[in-house]
Amino acid sequence: IQAPLPPVVVGETVTLKCNFKTDGRLREIVWYRVTDGGTIKQKIFTYDAMFNTNYSHMEDYRRREDLVYQSTVRLPEVRISDNGPYECHVGIYDRATREKVVLASGNVFLTVMSPPNNISVLAENTPAPFSRYQAQNFTLVCTAKGGKPAPSVYFKRDGELIEVISYTEPSTSERAAGSAGWRGARPLISRDLDETKLQRSLSLLDPEGRSARLYTESPQRVHTQGQQAYEPSPATEVIPETVVSREFPRWVHSTDPLYYFSHTQIPQSDGSVVVQARLTWTLNPQLDNDALFSCEVKHPALSMPMQTEVTLAAPKGPKLFMTPTRAKVGDTVRISVQGFQNEVFPEPLFTWTRVGGRLLDGSAEREGRELILERVPAELNGSMYRCTAQNPLGSTDTHTRLIVFENPSMMKNTQNPNSNISTMYEMIFHV
Repeated sequence: IQAPLPPVVVGETVTLKCNFKTDGRLREIVWYRVTDGGTIKQKIFTYDAMFNTNYSHMEDYRRREDLVYQSTVRLPEVRISDNGPYECHVGIYDRATREKVVLASGNVFLTVMSPPNNISVLAENTPAPFSRYQAQNFTLVCTAKGGKPAPSVYFKRDGELIEVISYTEPSTSERAAGSAGWRGARPLISRDLDETKLQRSLSLLDPEGRSARLYTESPQRVHTQGQQAYEPSPATEVIPETVVSREFPRWVHSTDPLYYFSHTQIPQSDGSVVVQARLTWTLNPQLDNDALFSCEVKHPALSMPMQTEVTLAAPKGPKLFMTPTRAKVGDTVRISVQGFQNEVFPEPLFTWTRVGGRLLDGSAEREGRELILERVPAELNGSMYRCTAQNPLGSTDTHTRLIVFENPSMMKNTQNPNSNISTMYEMIFHV
């Protein structure tokens, strides 16, 4: 049979050749597709030299193979499912008996590659609120589907390749083993990997993870016979303990953050591999707002990388829409967010509150893109509602005032002085 085949890409045409030498008379050539580790051989083509006929055993009505020569089979538009070993069996009449058929066989492995057909970038654990006073980790997840073999995935920021620190993400069973082990396996988000500074920063934590007291003297002078390691001796000069403010500390805002990278590969039933790559860092809303992050995918079946990108952006200027525009007593009013003045990523978290009171159902707040007020009473006329849209990069508030008109079907010989109120409702924006 022919020399090893180079990998082929899905959709291409591949030619399988069965080359042999014999001085005997040819009886037949049979091609098999080998599956299930060699336990099953599916006959795909037969050449019968006695009757000089060709038989296709492929069930596909399109007849996916064509006999070019007696020893050649062509597979047009190969699929991932065509990947695997093929065998060519040749039958030759024995020269002595003229009746007995001597068989010989050879095999070749067909490697079918498939480029990724879909890539996407999402923010993990969103929608999530904006944290004004506490640093928080932020993770982008890039998913590449349809690739065989698995593609390589990497991230760029504003067109520049990101230098990352790779780590292995714990499996589900490892996460369930215990919260302590899970905490230990997660990446340490730190501004500086300098070993001295890292050890120094870790030394500020006691075994329970709390901030330990700081001392100016050496450990030998701090510890005395019989004392606990974390208790100073009476002779030690103790610096008064400082309670750190919950204000977002300026030193956390590093202009050169550490990026942590992990990836997982999930084999699919069709032979392709789904790759999920994660990029984690300590978010800096001041620096990361409007930053362009791109995920690029390289694959041997691609002449150039595939790419998808997102721009991190806090929500600005939510556009509210109220239906019906002229609400009457007893109507069900819907106030929804129809969009923003900018492209927002990641998806915001929406929270609705009533200024100066509770919502109609008695709750203090509601989440979701839409607020529904069922069977509004006249008492809600003039009430104001606040929509807070936020994501990890920022938060904005938008207000709208509800004007409720008298319902003619509910009038009882009374004239509502509000019946001449304009049908327009007031919009107040506040950021």
